[in-house]
Amino acid sequence: MANSKHAHVRYNILDNCFRNKVFTFKELLEYVNIKIADVYPGEGISERTLREDIKLFKDPIKGFGAPLEEMSRTYKYSDANFSIASKPLLPYENYLIDASQQLLQRFENHPKYNKLAEALIKFQDEEDSNRDTSKILFYDHNEEYKGIKHLKPLYLAIQKKQVLQIKFKGFKDATYKTFEFHPHILKQYNRRWFVFGYNKTEERWQHSIPLDERLINFNILEDVEYEDSQKDWEAFFRTMVGVRRTSVEVEKVVLKFYNGREDYFKTKPFIPDFEEFFEEDKQDQIWFMSIINPELIQQILSYGQDVEVLEPEYLKEELKKHANKMYNYYVN
Repeated sequence: MANSKHAHVRYNILDNCFRNKVFTFKELLEYVNIKIADVYPGEGISERTLREDIKLFKDPIKGFGAPLEEMSRTYKYSDANFSIASKPLLPYENYLIDASQQLLQRFENHPKYNKLAEALIKFQDEEDSNRDTSKILFYDHNEEYKGIKHLKPLYLAIQKKQVLQIKFKGFKDATYKTFEFHPHILKQYNRRWFVFGYNKTEERWQHSIPLDERLINFNILEDVEYEDSQKDWEAFFRTMVGVRRTSVEVEKVVLKFYNGREDYFKTKPFIPDFEEFFEEDKQDQIWFMSIINPELIQQILSYGQDVEVLEPEYLKEELKKHANKMYNYYVN
């Protein structure tokens, strides 16, 4: 049986190796140990463990059934489309998922672990549906979103305080641009991830990069001093909706709802620090402090005819412009 210590890390590393390059056994062992040390400093595996892992990859019954040629001195998938990510969980992996869920039951009354428990349930439901059992969960996700592949490498870069060379091409850009980037935090908004940091090439702090097809690739810049952020990110995001800070001025926004939609807003506010009015005639109104940016306008527009902006005047004018443009779409 393969060594179970950091096995999941090894399998992902090997899967990536076999899909992208031809390796000799010696090259493979060296590369895998370098990558393991990135995650578990000072650790690695022996030749015996690697041979057991390769055997598991090839095994069609107890392993992944990977298309690796027998009696070959080099290792690479003969089917370029194969990946262990598309294979069902191995028995020991199912055991780990079940054990994790049982462990979380100890903390089921602690809100700190709610999201982790939810993630495990979602994962288990996907695996059950792959085994011809009924799917129970249907959750909102972006099936076309490819940027998720950047999430873990960027997370590790932030954790290790690594400087990156970013290659980025906007939707309207004729060519890509390259810049030095010091990543600080990751934020999810509207089913999409963004990385914030210091764009040293353009000397711009709190620079945001979407994790999608616009982010072509990035490389670690060795021997470059990392510049950390002193920003209070919690405070930074509490006075804005979304990720674009197009203004530094925080303003009081007052919204009036119709058809009982204020109750819906209160169960799912798009900004955390909203307040209700105490006056009897203002029970359908709320207010909050925020910068005015495109994401705030989009969220207000999502309520359609069931919301009215009362303050500030500038925001009222912006909504009026949007309403007039939409009206012109349908007048003919």
